[in-house]
Amino acid sequence: MARIAVIGAGTGAMAAAARLAVAGHRVVVYERSQTYGGAVRRFTRDGFRFDTGPGLLPLPAVYRDLFVKTGKEPLEACAELVQVDPSARHIFADGTEVSLPNASRAGTVSALTTALGAGAGDRWSDFLVRAREVWDRTRRPLLEEPLWPDWQVLAEREPYPAVPHKRLLRTRRASTLAEIGAWELRDPRLAALLESHALAYGLDPRTAPASAAVLPYMEHAFGTWYVRGGLRELARAVYERCVARKVEFVFGAEVAGIVEKDGRAAGVRLGDGSVAEADRVVAGVAPAVLDRLLPGTAGGPGPGEVPAQHGMPSRLTVLLALLGGRPEGTAHRTVVHTPDREGELGSLFGEPAELPSAPTVTVLRPDDPALVPDAEHEAVTLTVTVPSGLTVSPSDADRIVGAAERAIPGLGDRVLWHEVRTPADIAEDTGAPGGAVPAPALAAAAGALLHPSNSTRVPGLFTVGGWSHPGGGLPHAGMSGALVAGLIVEGPGFRGSQ
Repeated sequence: MARIAVIGAGTGAMAAAARLAVAGHRVVVYERSQTYGGAVRRFTRDGFRFDTGPGLLPLPAVYRDLFVKTGKEPLEACAELVQVDPSARHIFADGTEVSLPNASRAGTVSALTTALGAGAGDRWSDFLVRAREVWDRTRRPLLEEPLWPDWQVLAEREPYPAVPHKRLLRTRRASTLAEIGAWELRDPRLAALLESHALAYGLDPRTAPASAAVLPYMEHAFGTWYVRGGLRELARAVYERCVARKVEFVFGAEVAGIVEKDGRAAGVRLGDGSVAEADRVVAGVAPAVLDRLLPGTAGGPGPGEVPAQHGMPSRLTVLLALLGGRPEGTAHRTVVHTPDREGELGSLFGEPAELPSAPTVTVLRPDDPALVPDAEHEAVTLTVTVPSGLTVSPSDADRIVGAAERAIPGLGDRVLWHEVRTPADIAEDTGAPGGAVPAPALAAAAGALLHPSNSTRVPGLFTVGGWSHPGGGLPHAGMSGALVAGLIVEGPGFRGSQ
């Protein structure tokens, strides 16, 4: 039985802790805040409850697997998962609207054809076929296996297939998501639908590799899910599973350094100067934080190592307490697309980066009585992608609420109060500099969207969570926990789930 110190109580770190405890190790989690969950937090006031991190769960199989492997009770016995249908309602720049059913290709084709015109649904369907090829080619190396030592193969090879071009009598391979929209979808509204999946993860569709096609494919193939009571309930269930498996949590414990002895990680040094010895250390922190805890660990990659990502965007969230109940038939999620695509992308990814004047806004309106004081009120969450480190002014929230009026007419008149969650709040919750939010790992793009391996150059030190392989997002964080546990339990020969 090894002593394992885990730094941080994010979802990925807790997933690793539960698996390691089941394998017979003594696991202690040191969390600098007073609660678990990392970015998966909750804000409560006056009987209203809001998720302040992710609001929906893709690929729930990752957490079902975690609960199967760590106890007798399945995930559904610990948290109630509900399929969101429609998966999303989209309001495009020209006012066109479409509601897409959850995990139904035929339904999606029909909805897009009806809303956008003949051929639109078929072009999207053909795109999903090609996106599935990307998924099939990259699923194992980018989600289920430790990062390959020769990761450059993933960085150099674009898995998105070439498409025959009838007029040119040859094939043409898109290298970016924006090129897929322009060349293959050939409708600005379909392009906006495609690009919104990248933008939600802080990716610029003009530079995001075509392999980012897996993002809408995952949603289409595996559905969109909500956890009754909010996504915080998923974090609670994972935490309680850890406790049941005898994982020890020490809250309010700032880790000031990683102890190295004889060339190996040998424990953690806490803020009060004490040292907690360990045989292995698992760090669920951003690269800049890891490098501060053990200098040279995450800075300046050595041969064969993926560089740590820096400068990822963040999120700005406006929590709205509304007077008046949620109307029957309201979509859980509505994406209000920007009327100025170039302006939005230029503001977000230009120099200096700033909040767009007309951002794309995601509106979440859960049908969940647990989130409101009574049926005569509604809890609504508005989210936009913003530059990390953004300083927010009161007018920024007003701008976002104004944009959301396209989804909720008369919204401004219903607001009882609002709460703004800024990149600084994310930084406080997660420790990530500037409140940056990592994107999932993607192939191609010269490795720009790969993440550092879960094993490090220091024996006995492992990384977990969104800033390490396989990247950001709840499913990816959960898989990072499985990979770290496998590397510790089975050793460097571990090759992932079968």
